[in-house]
Amino acid sequence: MFTILVINPGSTSTKIALFRDENPLFTASLPHSSEELASFPTIYSQFAFRRLAILKILEEKNVKIEEIDAFVGRGGLLHPVTSGTFRVGPAMLTQLEKADFGEHASNLGAILAHELAAMYGRPAFIVDPVVVDELEPEARLTGHPMLPKQCIFHALNHKAVGRKAAGQLGKPYEALNLIIAHLGGGISVAAHQHGRVVDVNNALNGDGPFSPERSGTLPAGALVRLSFSGEYSEREISRMITGKGGVVAYLGVNDMRLVTEMIRAGDAKALLVYRAMAGQVAKEIGSMAAVLSGEVDAVVLTGGIAYDEEFTRLISMRVGFIAPVLLFPGEEEMEALALGGMRVLRGEEQAREYD
Repeated sequence: MFTILVINPGSTSTKIALFRDENPLFTASLPHSSEELASFPTIYSQFAFRRLAILKILEEKNVKIEEIDAFVGRGGLLHPVTSGTFRVGPAMLTQLEKADFGEHASNLGAILAHELAAMYGRPAFIVDPVVVDELEPEARLTGHPMLPKQCIFHALNHKAVGRKAAGQLGKPYEALNLIIAHLGGGISVAAHQHGRVVDVNNALNGDGPFSPERSGTLPAGALVRLSFSGEYSEREISRMITGKGGVVAYLGVNDMRLVTEMIRAGDAKALLVYRAMAGQVAKEIGSMAAVLSGEVDAVVLTGGIAYDEEFTRLISMRVGFIAPVLLFPGEEEMEALALGGMRVLRGEEQAREYD
């Protein structure tokens, strides 16, 4: 019997879960408002803040850290890797701390897991990080050879929900063509062709639909002019794209629940932004249908925003002609992370080394 603590830092929260074998003992979501996070200049500088929040919850739950067998963090921005479970080591930690491949809250997953694991000499792992790359060669071309496409998406949840959808459809995941849209602080829409993600928008820094915190695709010419206007630094422009773009740029909030409250109060601008975001998700789903030549078994909506019935209705009414729309609100990430670590502890899978 093994006990695993799962740590999943997101752009607006830190989720943790304690598993004993396959069974969750408890889960907790620690929300972080845009105001709280605004005081930190970098993602890495949030480390102590998030670590303290985790330790406080563990103390409240009477969890003894020394009794945990392994710590599994959400994988962050690393170089492209194959699917699997990776041991957290020095090379990975150095790259995540320096943000060599970009800044994202998921970078803290391995760092937090390692820090807690080191307290009692336990192992730390990540599973299916956001840089899992299965793209078709033609999907990598963007329009200029100096700007190749990066494969950054919610790989862990995409894969887990893909298999769950396959179970509902009564077929193996590898036998299906699915379009899966993860709707969260970032939004990723992917074409799953027979078990491989052959195309997906870069869900981190400037591709696809805008989201609660990300700008999505922007007008290239206008972005160039803004960048060379002399009014903003490179970092400020980057933050406009990731962290301070999308809904928070328009409305000043990154929580879609607050947006719906604004709409109920009669805020016309909030309604416009809300409907525009749903429309952009639908357009991205349509583009992925073209990638699959229209041969789509199901469109799958997942992530935290998929709990919003009106938002998913706005998407479904536009894409229902493509294929049946299946809803899997929330995430399968916590269980997927725990099971990845469990397979290594049980000797069913060998942990991969990252270098």
